Amino acid sequence: MTVAVEMSEEQVTTLGAVTETLVEVDRTIGQLLAVKDGLLALGSRLAMEVGADAIAAMREEEATAVRAGADPGAASASAKEPVSDSRAAEAMELAGRAVASEFAAALRASDRTVQRRMSEAEAVVSGFPAVWRAQGAGRISAAHARVIVDAGAHLDDSAARDAYAEQLIGFAEHTSPNRVGRMARRIAERFQRRTMEARHRAARRQRRVWVDDRRDGMAVLGLRGPAALVHGAYDRLTALGIAVADGTAARADSDDTRRLDELRADLALDLLLTGTPAGHDPDAQLTDITGAVSITVPVTALLGSDDTPAELDGRVPIDPTTARVLAGHATGWDRVLTHPITGAILAVDRYRPSAELRRWLLARDQRCRFPGCGHPARDCDLDHTIDAAAGGPTEARNLGALCRRHHVTKHQTPWKVEQLHDGVFAWTSPTGRVYLDEPPPPNTTVQPGDDDPPPF
Repeated sequence: MTVAVEMSEEQVTTLGAVTETLVEVDRTIGQLLAVKDGLLALGSRLAMEVGADAIAAMREEEATAVRAGADPGAASASAKEPVSDSRAAEAMELAGRAVASEFAAALRASDRTVQRRMSEAEAVVSGFPAVWRAQGAGRISAAHARVIVDAGAHLDDSAARDAYAEQLIGFAEHTSPNRVGRMARRIAERFQRRTMEARHRAARRQRRVWVDDRRDGMAVLGLRGPAALVHGAYDRLTALGIAVADGTAARADSDDTRRLDELRADLALDLLLTGTPAGHDPDAQLTDITGAVSITVPVTALLGSDDTPAELDGRVPIDPTTARVLAGHATGWDRVLTHPITGAILAVDRYRPSAELRRWLLARDQRCRFPGCGHPARDCDLDHTIDAAAGGPTEARNLGALCRRHHVTKHQTPWKVEQLHDGVFAWTSPTGRVYLDEPPPPNTTVQPGDDDPPPF
């Protein structure tokens, strides 16, 4: 029997109205995103102007020292060497960081992300102005603009980019982004003067590995590298996974029900952790972890009396069973005593002694104390809020974890910071806005009494 779906006249009318509204909303969103790109690009240009002023000031300082007949290195600490390319690049980077931090704090976002978006927006607005204008006029969506720019990003000549963009914009007005992407890659090759080999050598500089934390105690390990090597690695994992699956299938008593995707993941982690693709189940791999990680485990969960999640590096919840395995194989661990109601840290001790103050600060801060930054405290500098050279004491009320990026931002840009009560950091931006960063609550079981207010 053939299934047929029919619609009443009223349903057809409603669908038509909703479709028209949806199209208009999508067009408006695309236009607003183009406006946002314009503002971010303006911020990028402002940062370049600030950086250029800083470079000019350094050069003038050098010239003044030379005119005075002095050794340029004696003029000031900032003129100890000529304005080299590296110092000029550092000035531009610090200017970009200062502007991005202002935007990010106001938007409650990561300044690293905002600085990257500023760069991307400037690349669109300056590199592909026709695409940006078409998106702002509602002719194409943000998704269309993104695939056009991505496919043509390797074009070095501005005239070639303009000609490439004009061909794609008309096509994009009448089809989907995925079809535009395929066509864009073909057309971009026609305008490309550099050979594929030269572009590949340049692209290899972008290879990297990253971690993306997910829910339920999971994470994604990403790797960007040469396509031939990545596909070769994937094919090898597939062949190993099939071999493991065939071996378990041949044993009638085997209870291994892992799918090929699971086997690939287990084998990849085996290779990275031990160098041997044994195809272990994930639980068996936990004892092979030798990297430095911080696991926060409520003692009740460690004893198995409740199911409160532990935390990895103060950011990612992990299951109590995994935490107990890791704690059982640890060579030493910290005990962090917290208030049962507020969760505030009361004391820190360790069965294997080390620097008590450092342990206390890492337990308190957990991550970089710049607004919006999530860099783990164990990889941060312990910075004196008031410089030690200016008489700042080396004690908890004057110390805090800052990642290297924000440590430099504090010292070499107009951003300022002071510590208030209970480890609260007050950051003042170049425009005078004040942002408070409170220490994150520790992972602890909170059980308020009947008469106590909830801890939030």
